[in-house]
Amino acid sequence: MKIATFNINGIKARAEALPAWLDEASPDIVLLQEIKSVDEAFPRELFEDRGYFVETHGQKSFNGVAILSKMPLEDVTRGLPGDDADEQARWIEATVVGKTAVRLCGLYLPNGNPAPGPKYDYKLAWMARMKERAAELLAEEMPVVMAGDYNIIPQSEDAAKPAAWVEDALFLPDSRAAFRRILNLGYTEAFRTREPRPGHYSFWDYQAGAWAKNNGIRIDHLLLSPQAADLLNDAGIDKAVRGGDKPSDHVPVWIELDA
Repeated sequence: MKIATFNINGIKARAEALPAWLDEASPDIVLLQEIKSVDEAFPRELFEDRGYFVETHGQKSFNGVAILSKMPLEDVTRGLPGDDADEQARWIEATVVGKTAVRLCGLYLPNGNPAPGPKYDYKLAWMARMKERAAELLAEEMPVVMAGDYNIIPQSEDAAKPAAWVEDALFLPDSRAAFRRILNLGYTEAFRTREPRPGHYSFWDYQAGAWAKNNGIRIDHLLLSPQAADLLNDAGIDKAVRGGDKPSDHVPVWIELDA
């Protein structure tokens, strides 16, 4: 089972590039972020015609997450628990059943800038809620994949120029500590189990030739419960997608599970 996460930075802008990548990479499941579309306007037919089931949690012009799956999506829920007043579309869950059932969580974690400030407070509060949900999922003792744009640079080797990010919400100590608290529940960060060396990124700014210079950061992650980590066969980053026509500022990150 090949599972990918991809921040597409607008479904309308990526209406050609995203299907082209799907045709080439043929993932079984894709967790999308920043679809920037209400559910009714999402171009489902682009993906249903390719054999994908589609579930979305959209929001006009901002945020928005979706799941594309070649297997039926069961028990779909939308929104991160813990704050009924939170209207931002950043979390979606569903279960797929291949060789075994896998619980999928697609997420678009808040950016948090400028920090300090209310946006950073929201980021940390959101991560605390995520930790609670992550713990609940572990208690179910099934394979869980929490994948998406975390807007977290976990370590210095996850940035080409760490010094440029020291005052950014993505790299502040409190942000990284909140990420570690989720990992420390018992989750595995999939990509680092396969590639411990620096120089591998999933986001590049559009400006100043960042992609060509590989001046990037790694902020798109797939976290695996122990049951999912036991099924991990491989993980990677499709960096070449960033060089295509009308690219997102992110590229797909993927795993292969024996599931």
